[in-house]
Amino acid sequence: MNKLLVIKIGGNIIDDETRLSSFLRDFAKIKDRKILVHGGGKLATDLSAKLGIAQKLVEGRRITDAETLKIVTMVYAGYINKNVVAGLQANHCNAIGLCGADGDAILAHKRNHPVVDYGFVGDIDRINTSLIKNLLEQNIAVVFAPITHDQQGQLLNTNADTIAQELAKGMSKEYDVSLIYSFEKSGVLLDAGDDSTVISKITAGYFQELKAQQKIFAGMIPKLDNAFAALNAGVKKVIIGKAEELNKLVSSQAGTAIVNE
Repeated sequence: MNKLLVIKIGGNIIDDETRLSSFLRDFAKIKDRKILVHGGGKLATDLSAKLGIAQKLVEGRRITDAETLKIVTMVYAGYINKNVVAGLQANHCNAIGLCGADGDAILAHKRNHPVVDYGFVGDIDRINTSLIKNLLEQNIAVVFAPITHDQQGQLLNTNADTIAQELAKGMSKEYDVSLIYSFEKSGVLLDAGDDSTVISKITAGYFQELKAQQKIFAGMIPKLDNAFAALNAGVKKVIIGKAEELNKLVSSQAGTAIVNE
């Protein structure tokens, strides 16, 4: 089975032109089939502030009202997505930028939460694996913005980590998939303020232990939940680590490996 890399790039790298350029150079050099998923929350927040659109967060999650949806669609699926694609083309990597509505690539539904109305936030139902495979088989790198749709004409803001996980799971029937979460930290850290405390390997049992001892910082827990869900659904390996070390992450020589026991 052919290899496929699904790589999520963290927002802090997207916001930094120099680091993003370096990352795209490294990504372009990867020979295997590849999908890149990006966010870009800071730029969307900054633009909202300039336009006087208040941002509401509940437990770190953005509430997406109608005006915020316009902003995130413009920023994620417009400026950032096309900027990333142009950067890859400049590095001789043929790429196509998509959101979930393009080619019916990612079908979702509006989140139905018993207590919180998240607005136009999507939870994923289906990945169009045949469309994505068709592009990958033409040696095109696919770049996804975190906007999905419901097939009823409604766009939905969707968590980029979750999109990466669902893409990895969906494509694992067709490829030997590795899922890489790359961001500003060197991996999962025992001390969030000390980049040298990287945990090299986390099993499901060790994850429960770390949570029970409150040794894992809150923002990392959803990433790890996603990682184990991906492994349980057929993804071969999940790596979490520093975007600047992408080549080492691809070869499992850096970052934190998430593994089933």
